Order: sequence, then structure tokens, then C-alpha cells
Amino acid sequence: MRSALAAALVCAALAGCAATTKVETTGAALNEPLCRAGGEKLSALVFWGPQWRPDQKEPPAREAAALRGIQAFFAGSSCLALADLRRLPGERFSEVPSDTELLRLASSSAPLPDRVVLIVVRELGPKLVIGIPALVEGGTEVVVDVRVLNARTAESMADVRTHWQNGGTFIIKGVKTLEEDMSAALRSTLMSPSP
Repeated sequence: MRSALAAALVCAALAGCAATTKVETTGAALNEPLCRAGGEKLSALVFWGPQWRPDQKEPPAREAAALRGIQAFFAGSSCLALADLRRLPGERFSEVPSDTELLRLASSSAPLPDRVVLIVVRELGPKLVIGIPALVEGGTEVVVDVRVLNARTAESMADVRTHWQNGGTFIIKGVKTLEEDMSAALRSTLMSPSP
């Protein structure tokens, strides 16, 4: 009886060890990908900054990983050209710029970018839940607020919050993948059409 129980636990553990990715969005997502491979290459002026929760561990390290992930996303895109990447001022900026302010800032860029993107990073890190229903469930998560504006028409193309998670039962991840997680969350937000 004991060996059967042990075998069942091992099977359950092994079955739960496959990491899965879950993406939840709220707000007005893009109707279609920001750009398409093989299509016209669009330039993007990107503003970004963190708004961590008050008890966030190691904010400077997470900010550095977020920046590298944002840079990697744009560098890896065949249809987006990063016109400029600007961090929003302040350690924890108090007010997120309005669409009008973002467009005003973009209008001083030469040449005028095709798109203005605002990325507010709210969460970037590992998570671990111990308890019911799973004994141990973990992985990494990214929470970002993203706005996309057409700089030429001033049209709002997206205003969305994305909660990206990768993990599962008996998965324990550290901080090594945060840069890749950030890029993956942006791909989900900017390159996947809304359902």
C-alpha cells in the first residue's frame, strides 16, 4: 500500500513538472499585432518605467532585468525599429503621462516615430505558492500596463494590462529568466492579436 501511494505521488509530481504559460489581459488590447514580419518596418518611441509594489524585493535588479527584456524584445523584432527608449523620470514616478503628454514628447522627435509605446512594469519576478490545491506551485510572472498610440494620427491603439505567468505545480524558478520573461510578456501584448 505504501509503495502504491509513493508511486502515485511520484507520478503526480512528474505530471505537474511541465511549465506552462498563462496570459491574462484586461483593457483595450491591440486588434491586430503591432506590426507583421515582412511588412513595413515601423519605428517606435518607447517610454517605460517601473511602479513596484511597496514591498518589492531588489527593485534595482528587477529594473535592470526589465530594461534588458524591453531592449531584447525590440532588438528581436523584424518589423519594429526602436527609435528611442526613454525611462520615465523618478525612482517611482507618481503620475503616468497622459496620451496627450506622450504625443507632445514624441512630436519633438525627428523623424516622427510611427508608434508611441508606454510600458509600466508593475511586477517582474519569481512567485511561489505553497498550500492547497497544489502542494507547491511556482514560476515567474510579469505584470505590465501598455499603451500604444499612433503618433501620426494621435489614435489610441491599445491600453491594456497583461499578467503573464510561466510555471506550474512543483516548478520553482529564480530570477535568471526575468529578462526573457519580460520579452515574452511584451510579445504576448504587442505581437498577438486580441482574442
